Amino acid sequence: MGSAKKSSASRTARIEEMRRAEKARERRTRILTIVAGVVVVTGLVVGSVVLVQSQSDDDSSSASGDSKNSGRFVTGDDGVRKWEGTLGRNHVTKAVSYPVSPPVGGDHNPVWMNCNGDVYTDEINNTNAVHSLEHGAVWVTYNASADKADVDALAAKVKKTPYTLMSPVDGQKDPIMLTAWGHQRAVTGADDPAVDAFLEKFVQGQQTPEPGAACTNGLSK
Repeated sequence: MGSAKKSSASRTARIEEMRRAEKARERRTRILTIVAGVVVVTGLVVGSVVLVQSQSDDDSSSASGDSKNSGRFVTGDDGVRKWEGTLGRNHVTKAVSYPVSPPVGGDHNPVWMNCNGDVYTDEINNTNAVHSLEHGAVWVTYNASADKADVDALAAKVKKTPYTLMSPVDGQKDPIMLTAWGHQRAVTGADDPAVDAFLEKFVQGQQTPEPGAACTNGLSK
């Protein structure tokens, strides 16, 4: 019990640290935005040319539906499958064909799914959920074969855990799965010790491409 409380406290402290870093990054972004606005006003003609070119580049990337993922899973001694290979990180507005379900990363929608302990009772868009993984969230998923008692217990756990989200994924192989960026494993139920171990390791874990990025103010359904 003491070890569990210490582990939870450690995770909470780590999340708070990431949130402070996020707020600092937002302040820097606001300052840079103001400076950029002054530059645009003083150099309107040149800025317009750059803006048009930038918009053209953005449109080109957002039209892509290719996740550009290549690789395979390698299973560790702890039962966690790690994706060995490439995971794209481009922002796209079309559907993406991911090599695994649920996806463990790849190109994704510019808007993330809210993942501050959010539980969704309907399937969500993979491309939004993958963006949440990029922010360091763990995605708990289940199919129709999952026991309702396990689903309810996991939902209660997710609601108490920042940087997590939960939703059904009918096409997944196992009844209950846990996914982080580049990592995934199946669990036997809500009381499987692997659930807490996975959350402890991968919620804002070292695999996170954008640690401290927001899990709120995104898509809620």
